[in-house]
Amino acid sequence: MLISAKNMLEGIDDRELSDLIDRTIASSGADRAARILILPPDITRYHSRAGRITDLLVEKLGKKVAAIMPALGTHAPMTQEEIAKMYPKSPTALFRVHDWRKDVVELGHISESRVEEISGGRVRYEYPVQANKLLASGEIDFIFSVGQVVPHEVAGMANHAKNIFVGTGGKEAIDRSHYVGAVCGLEGIMGRANTPVRALFDEGLEIAKATLPPIAWILTVVGTASDGSLAMRGFFSSRDRTSFEEAAALAAKVNIQLLPAPIKKAVVWLDPEEYRSTWLGNKSIYRTRMAMADGGELLILAPGLRAFGEDPKIDAVIRRYGYRPSAEIQKLVAREPELADNLSAAAHLIHGSSEGRFTISYAPGPGVSPREIESVGYRWADLDIALRRYKPQGRLAGYHQAPGDEEFFFVPNPALGLWSTEARMRGA
Repeated sequence: MLISAKNMLEGIDDRELSDLIDRTIASSGADRAARILILPPDITRYHSRAGRITDLLVEKLGKKVAAIMPALGTHAPMTQEEIAKMYPKSPTALFRVHDWRKDVVELGHISESRVEEISGGRVRYEYPVQANKLLASGEIDFIFSVGQVVPHEVAGMANHAKNIFVGTGGKEAIDRSHYVGAVCGLEGIMGRANTPVRALFDEGLEIAKATLPPIAWILTVVGTASDGSLAMRGFFSSRDRTSFEEAAALAAKVNIQLLPAPIKKAVVWLDPEEYRSTWLGNKSIYRTRMAMADGGELLILAPGLRAFGEDPKIDAVIRRYGYRPSAEIQKLVAREPELADNLSAAAHLIHGSSEGRFTISYAPGPGVSPREIESVGYRWADLDIALRRYKPQGRLAGYHQAPGDEEFFFVPNPALGLWSTEARMRGA
């Protein structure tokens, strides 16, 4: 079954969304289930409309909903305030926290030789198929996996099986999938539906099917209108991969902007309510790197920044090794046990580098000092001066002029898109 809807003009409104959820429940077989788990994203995907979808599922399924588990992956648990903001009509008693270090079970594995084949010979290690233990406990007999399909630095396009194996995955599996993506190269992965990491997730799902309850996927595509507002451009649900394929095709049209020439100066705004770490804030780099000109500058305005990692152990790794080009990190992984034991952090360090092509400046709030910013390989910029010069509040995406006729390309939220040139998307 495939339930789908697209609206490229006004977007899908709440009335249509409610009807789509009714049709999804009926066609998925969830109305016959007794104990349903909902796996939505966390606050970092606030704009996905997954919060409203989750509230509608709870309203329509009632007592059948046994739990809601935000697919945190390596992110910090949601606060009560964040839950109330994103899921205002879902009872807080239903929410469970996923602990990626403690709460997982292994459902199978993909062999070393197969991972080597998938990665084009870049790595050779086994990939454990892991998920939160609740999913395989027998306490749940149906799963709704809810989320947004958007360009992603690790998988190419976010969501579908990634929501299970990263969102509720364990440290080892997250480490190894992320490192595959990093060594295969961001430029060959971003914005593509079929990538080496996606192949890992697809095969992992086939292996896990024997243990997991039935899963219905609910996937959205969100775009920015000409006035800067956000709208749900597409809704797709199915029990198979079809919903992902349809959503990824639409996201490629909605969320990827191909520029005629590389950007010499980019300024990215990070909403302080969403971005408190470079682990999240470096979407500024992932989503613009393919558009940046050699010798250009990326300036990141990050008033809410207060750490590098979402996890204290990863934060310590980032502080110790810093953001470096891929070749340097791969050498460090080969000789430093601490980095080899934290491959998702190693992947993050690769992704957070410009590969020596352009400079990256962070303008943080008081939570992170200039010395800290510079210690991990970035330039520090004064936030107050940058705010006065570039005036991010209410500014739309695209080219603008700063005083002195300085041209800059502005990105109001890097999570909503991918910016590149046609040549780089072709691999030229």
